[in-house]
Amino acid sequence: MSETLASAAPTAVSIVVPVRNEAGNIASLVDDIAAALGEGPSFEIIYVNDGSTDCTESKLSELMASRPWLRQIKHQTSCGQSAAVSSGVRHARAGIIVTLDGDGQNNPAFIPALLAALAAGAPHIGLVAGQRVGRQATGFKKFQSRLANGVRSLVLRDGTRDTGCGLKAFRRDLFLALPSFDGLHRFLPALVRREGYDIGYVDVVDRPRRFGTSNYGMWDRLWIGILDLIGVWWLIRRRHRVPHVLEVKRNAD
Repeated sequence: MSETLASAAPTAVSIVVPVRNEAGNIASLVDDIAAALGEGPSFEIIYVNDGSTDCTESKLSELMASRPWLRQIKHQTSCGQSAAVSSGVRHARAGIIVTLDGDGQNNPAFIPALLAALAAGAPHIGLVAGQRVGRQATGFKKFQSRLANGVRSLVLRDGTRDTGCGLKAFRRDLFLALPSFDGLHRFLPALVRREGYDIGYVDVVDRPRRFGTSNYGMWDRLWIGILDLIGVWWLIRRRHRVPHVLEVKRNAD
């Protein structure tokens, strides 16, 4: 998409990318996202700099000089991936949000498929989640992920085999209506179902990480906190029925 078109058209899609110390992966991922959207809907890319201590901030500032659709939101100290996603969504200008991880492993080429599935399923589908196949990870990490996803699925029965994939598309207003807590991004399918919406799924293929190492710890990325899991289970169980309210008109004299 040309810079003129991107800056002139109303923003249709906001791409939110949480990052911490990912300076080496920023430039290529920014350009891959822009190429994936091509001449499609007008977009903005919001990088949420989650307290990085490397040159992430300066790298983003350098890229922003020639890319009017690129924005940077900064946390003074690291607050975690869920907080970074929430900050990006709150600052987004578009009504449709796409998230992906900042390490470059989530392939932006799948963004159009996520957006198409969300549009095709409206208004019943509130979230489209990427589901990784051929995942680029060690055998131990795959085992951890399968275990965590299995426990979560057994307790919450959210119908989602892989909540750890960062590629997701959803409505901004729906996200902002959800309870906010650390680890929220791991429970989005269950919480969206709690609001009465269906979930769509798109198979995606990860790419190898090009630079650096993981900057969010095992507990952030792979394990479900027991207290969080119990809390989300309680929220689902205690969801009140939304009454259908009609006003009864007075009888005419």
